[in-house]
Amino acid sequence: MSDEPLAQPTELPKPAQPAVGVGPHPQPWPDDARLDPDLLREGDRRNVLDHYRYWSMDAIRAALDTQRHPIHLAVENWEKDLNLGSIVRTANAFLVAEVHIVGEKRWNRRGAMVTDRYQHVRHHPSIAAFGEWIAESGLPVMGIDILPGSKPIETYDLPRECIMFFGQEGPGMSQEAQQLCDVMLHISQFGSTRSINASTAAGIAMHSWIRRHEFGQIP
Repeated sequence: MSDEPLAQPTELPKPAQPAVGVGPHPQPWPDDARLDPDLLREGDRRNVLDHYRYWSMDAIRAALDTQRHPIHLAVENWEKDLNLGSIVRTANAFLVAEVHIVGEKRWNRRGAMVTDRYQHVRHHPSIAAFGEWIAESGLPVMGIDILPGSKPIETYDLPRECIMFFGQEGPGMSQEAQQLCDVMLHISQFGSTRSINASTAAGIAMHSWIRRHEFGQIP
């Protein structure tokens, strides 16, 4: 057997990652007050739709505010739920009116991928405080949790204007939160797990609303 050392495998170069967004805008720049001069000059690498490339953050928010859906999303946050960032990001994708965080004010914004800059997020320090806001809004509250007596969301005719209220990952909706709900709904499951990840559940519920009120898919 040769005493020569074995040749080490050659490490293949990592493929170059495609650049996100667009580079500097060619001159002359468009005459549009919605556009941000810094983005035009330096390029726009943000996580936004191409329609909003080079727009200022304020201009994007103003445009979104003219189109928001009349649905609110609420989440209990007593233990700094790590899912909240992802929930805010999905809420932005479905253009909900507002996300309500009930309980602890702090949450992991990293998962939001800066979409919280474009999505209205309101904090309520307690269930009682959120209950007061609900009373002022006059909106019906759809609790989303797999509880005895809850109805499947797949066959429920969701109202156009409403609040979808979720409990925290793990413990689910508190008894106090359940008392604020006009109806309890659940997402049908067919495996062995007790519950679905909170951010996944929120996405499914919001999309159920979209199917009903944007595409007319009546249960």
